[in-house]
Amino acid sequence: MIAIVQAGPEHLDGWAALRHLLWDEEPASAHRAEAEEQLADPERFLNLVALEHGAVVGFAEASIRHEYVNGCEDSPVLFLEGICVAPEARRRGVARRLVAAVAEWGRARGCGEFASDAWHDDTESHAFHLAAGFAETERVVYFRQEL
Repeated sequence: MIAIVQAGPEHLDGWAALRHLLWDEEPASAHRAEAEEQLADPERFLNLVALEHGAVVGFAEASIRHEYVNGCEDSPVLFLEGICVAPEARRRGVARRLVAAVAEWGRARGCGEFASDAWHDDTESHAFHLAAGFAETERVVYFRQEL
């Protein structure tokens, strides 16, 4: 049985390891530090973990964004900042349960829209978002120039 619970300090190591699996350009220690910062701001961030036999096998991070969010019309917007399920726990509905818990949190805080994003070439994430009930709104390529 997998339980979805609010993340706490006792989950930081497992949570950081999964953050590193999702975003591998940073070391797990940096992910742990960022997760600690998010735990310190529970009004802005929701941090959920999926536990199986006490081990973290998934996480979802969400925030309330008040600035413009691409593809959305309202403010504030509930934003899924990150979600990951360990490979051995996939295909069991864990991610869908995490998304449902995030949506419930956002509704309770007055959000009428739930948004997320993914890299343009991350087709696995695109498929997940569509299966989880999201609809693609737009594709954007950002540009920059040094001054």
